[in-house]
Amino acid sequence: MIKKLYDTQYLKGDITGGLVAGVVALPLALAFGVQSGMGATAGLYGAIAVGIFAALFGGTETQASGPTGPMTVVSATLVAAAIEMTGSLEAGMSIILMTFLLGGLFQIVFGLLNIAGYVKYFPYPVVSGFMSGVGLIIVILQLFPFAGLSSAKSTVAVIQDLPRLFSEANIQALLLGGLTVLVYYLFPKITKAIPSALVALIVATLVAYFGGMDVPVIGNIPSGLPSIQIGTNINFESGAWSLIIEYALVLAVLGSIDSLLTSVIADNMTKTKHNSNRELIGQGIGNMLAAVIGGIPGAGATKGTVVNINSGGRTRLSGVLHGVFLLTVLLGLGSLAAHIPLCVLAGLLIPIGFKIIDFKGLKHLLTVPKADAAVLVIVLLITTFGSLIQAVGIGVALASLLFMKKAADLSEKGMDVGSISDFDGEKPWQDELDFYEEYKDKVIIKHLYGPLFFGFTAHFKDQVTSINNDIRTVIFRMDRVPYIDQSGLYALEDIILELRQRNIEVLFTGLMEQPKDMLESIDIIPDLVPKNDVFQNVQDAFAYIRQGVMNAS
Repeated sequence: MIKKLYDTQYLKGDITGGLVAGVVALPLALAFGVQSGMGATAGLYGAIAVGIFAALFGGTETQASGPTGPMTVVSATLVAAAIEMTGSLEAGMSIILMTFLLGGLFQIVFGLLNIAGYVKYFPYPVVSGFMSGVGLIIVILQLFPFAGLSSAKSTVAVIQDLPRLFSEANIQALLLGGLTVLVYYLFPKITKAIPSALVALIVATLVAYFGGMDVPVIGNIPSGLPSIQIGTNINFESGAWSLIIEYALVLAVLGSIDSLLTSVIADNMTKTKHNSNRELIGQGIGNMLAAVIGGIPGAGATKGTVVNINSGGRTRLSGVLHGVFLLTVLLGLGSLAAHIPLCVLAGLLIPIGFKIIDFKGLKHLLTVPKADAAVLVIVLLITTFGSLIQAVGIGVALASLLFMKKAADLSEKGMDVGSISDFDGEKPWQDELDFYEEYKDKVIIKHLYGPLFFGFTAHFKDQVTSINNDIRTVIFRMDRVPYIDQSGLYALEDIILELRQRNIEVLFTGLMEQPKDMLESIDIIPDLVPKNDVFQNVQDAFAYIRQGVMNAS
């Protein structure tokens, strides 16, 4: 009976993966809790609830979930708004927890309504600008804690307050924060068997404790099981509902995107396929239960998931054990965590903030289409210095309007603005018939129609899985592709990388000027597809393949 419910061959790997993922999650949960403004305990509570219940009910077998950078930034913004509205954290707690609870409920609704099928259509510049903005927010908001000082709650206020950073900085805190960053980056060069974040946390905390350093610390962490924080005694003004619904929707959408991106990474590593709708339901249940016990919301954590898989985790038991490990830490080691300096947590969060920033997208700002670059920069600036909610809304609206304008321009020029057809089941064109009959078991000719833009990229990337293992070459016929945007560019790059990993050669034929310029601008040509594999027409590509077959024989 147990064998039917659980395959025991995975037990050892699941235990190891879960424990290692829990070790990785511990310092981050404490740090994200502090950054949220609700305290380290809230981070730990959130990591426990989301970690256990998202794993139990989610749709990704190896997902390790908990507080993440993007979710924490939104939570911190909400906490600041609730404090401003009510006058104190205690008074605003009912608003905060109700928002977290409703955000989880929205995720469950998203899963039931198959909203997951639409999340993947977010334009790359919007996601890139938003994530880079979130990374910058984390870095900026940790500048003062890194120096042992109290910090303002918004990026604008922090920048306005920068002179105080230079005049009042705690030298001991700066040294401890610097030591934390140093250990975080250097320890993996010694060994990757132990998470560097945990080593940095322990080393810097011990130095502070035994060195008698005068720096701010986390302070008291309640021991024992968490108590219920949401009950019938919910009291706030009706005007707070607009704030609650607004932030609950943002948390639900962001948590869904964050989790589904991590699910895709897990799929690629384990060669499995997650259930997107079930994943959103599981994340929603986890976030609702986190709110009930006073924890911050979370999502699928990329680092924890990767560590879990690499350490042997293969089933949802590994994710559950990752959360159970954090619960045992809470029950047994909470008093020790009280001595962790806040500057040490800042030293952990600053590198994480830089990791969230999409340097790839920023590096290509001058080479991708100007419209995409403009959307990315606008979203980044609004995210960092304005409203996270408005950033996403404005970004999607701008990207859609700019694409419609581009599509209209192309239509006026008589260019095709159709859609992309599947890899499998495509009928050969008239000039391909002879070659197709001879090489149909070894070569796929992929016809692309119209602009390759964010609306088609998710479907396009999904098609690669349909290519069977006997195929040795894929020819992309680009004769009818007048335009590629940034989303299409990176989707094509991902597809080529995956094909190369399967030892499948990629050829381009009929490239128009703009697509060719874009592919060269980010070095897809010649780094991934050599110039010798780019042909003016498909007949030249056929001759190249035939010549290769003749030489091989």
